Amino acid sequence: MPHSRRFPNIVVITGASAGVGCAAALAFAQQGADVALLARDEEALSQVAQIARGYGVRALTIATDMSSAQAVEAAAERIENELGPIDVWVNNAMVTMFAPVASTTPEEFARVTEVTYLGYVWGTMAALKRMSKRNKGVIVQVGSALAYRAIPLQSAYCGAKHAIRGFTDALRCELLHDKSRVRVTMVQMPALNTPQFDWAASRMPGAPRPVAPVYEPEVAARAIVWAARHPRRELYVGLSSLKAIVANKIAPGLLDRYLAKRAFKAQQRKSATDPEHAVDLWQPVPGSHSMRGSFGKEAKSTCASLWIDTHRGLALGAALTLGVVALLARRAAGDASHR
Repeated sequence: MPHSRRFPNIVVITGASAGVGCAAALAFAQQGADVALLARDEEALSQVAQIARGYGVRALTIATDMSSAQAVEAAAERIENELGPIDVWVNNAMVTMFAPVASTTPEEFARVTEVTYLGYVWGTMAALKRMSKRNKGVIVQVGSALAYRAIPLQSAYCGAKHAIRGFTDALRCELLHDKSRVRVTMVQMPALNTPQFDWAASRMPGAPRPVAPVYEPEVAARAIVWAARHPRRELYVGLSSLKAIVANKIAPGLLDRYLAKRAFKAQQRKSATDPEHAVDLWQPVPGSHSMRGSFGKEAKSTCASLWIDTHRGLALGAALTLGVVALLARRAAGDASHR
């Protein structure tokens, strides 16, 4: 249904064919933004675009492997030619692998790094090249609590998320130095119910799963949209993310031992890994793209900590009101006891 625009006109989402990227694309479209959808699977992108167009917006699909700087630059050029100036660029595309370092090949490690880290770099550079000329725009880096606290069995992915945070911090300083009005923000995610656990490469005995608690990708999408509209340096999604980040700052050695004991089992289902299952490390898995993964029975569709973090004024006001009410109640009780 067409409606008046309430959002910057043009938003680019990488990894838009499934999971968080799909959810974010539809969330932006619901807000009235035209969307450019980048991922490797053209058919899956077309399905997302069809839904987005139902909200009365334009949707452009471009099959893109984010590990190629040339392909990302070409996609950005096409977006500006066909849709117009890019207002928001969301870096989200990723691949991962579940395996000990000793069981990961150099080629596999490089592939995860090239997509999950360098893909963000190429996307940021393509967006910045255009936004800097206009001195406006927002770049949203979809991060993870793993950008602060790595876990075993996903060393390449954790390394990439750490690298994204370092890259983003450096870029933010440069933008401040240049007094640029281009803004960069990072959204640190918890475990999410996306298809990645069904198609990720794995050498674990049990099939991969997210570490509980698990949230639906729509929660992540709401955070991304909010971050694009509000000047926040970082946004932490889920109490589990905040707890992991804080615990790592306070007692990293203790957390090392805890994860060494618990995180192996926590990332595996009871069912065994199928050695013949299709993986998306090198090529997309046709017909398997969806917004949600296999963990809907346990996934949370709301996040109280995110609401509080994005409504700080209301939360503070409510806390103060409750404090005043409690104080008055205690005084009233004290007065009554002295009568």
